[in-house]
Amino acid sequence: MSEHPEGRTARFNFGQAESFVDLLSLDEIEQNIFRGTCHAGSPLRAFGGQVAAQALVAAGRTVTAERPVHSLHSYFLRPGRTTSPIIYLVDRVRDGRSFTTRRVTAVQHGETIFTLSASFKVPETTTEHQRAMPDVPRPEDLPDPFGGRRGKEREHYGASQTRLVMDMRFVPQDRQPATHLTDGVPHQRVWMKAAEQLPDDPLLHVCAMAYMSDLTLAGTAAAPHVTDPQNLQMASLDHAMWFHRPFRADEWLLFAQASPTAQDARGFAIGEFYDHEGVLVAHAVQEAVIRQH
Repeated sequence: MSEHPEGRTARFNFGQAESFVDLLSLDEIEQNIFRGTCHAGSPLRAFGGQVAAQALVAAGRTVTAERPVHSLHSYFLRPGRTTSPIIYLVDRVRDGRSFTTRRVTAVQHGETIFTLSASFKVPETTTEHQRAMPDVPRPEDLPDPFGGRRGKEREHYGASQTRLVMDMRFVPQDRQPATHLTDGVPHQRVWMKAAEQLPDDPLLHVCAMAYMSDLTLAGTAAAPHVTDPQNLQMASLDHAMWFHRPFRADEWLLFAQASPTAQDARGFAIGEFYDHEGVLVAHAVQEAVIRQH
């Protein structure tokens, strides 16, 4: 069984985590039962990316390390709260010769708030192909809004919990604006990584990417339609990911996003993750509620 992350118990405890690892740490309270706490994505509501990442942690801790996760499919059913723990119940659906399947139910106050199915696979060496990475500025050539400051130093700049543990570089509007339309499709490009070096646990890096993937997809779909950001409601409905190749979440990853459609108070967005060398490592797809009150 993978001891992710590093066999540690949850240290987040409704406050601010000091590292990305703390955001993903869970208490194992019984076989196949885990407990975690989440920070806010909006006032008093747990950040969905952290719920998804913790659910994937729970699933991965019941699978041997020799089988990395290759996909997840999830639904956000109710808003999670930041004021009490979330319980993750793991169902060991299947352990096959090549594939392993896990189903995770996240419960809070006796109600299911989130469900996730994850598939793990024995790696194989085969022929392959991939799309080329978009031509964008490198992260080293983009400004750092925190001037290289780390951790607690960022609190003085009003950094959110996410920005305390992550580095992000938004490709500027004159190169790839979020509201730029190509054939009616808005695009957004963001470089992102964990602010501090992470342990060498592949599951930890996959779960960190699951967290990252929920930060900007809904915003990409909403960007052309926002008239008043203060009265905008956005909430993830479902989220899926496919992990193609190994990567590290503490090294720069380009998240290239596009939203092919938005309608019926729902926005649909697709994102591709590339590593610093241009290798396509993962895909993310999300539909979210988008309402302008």
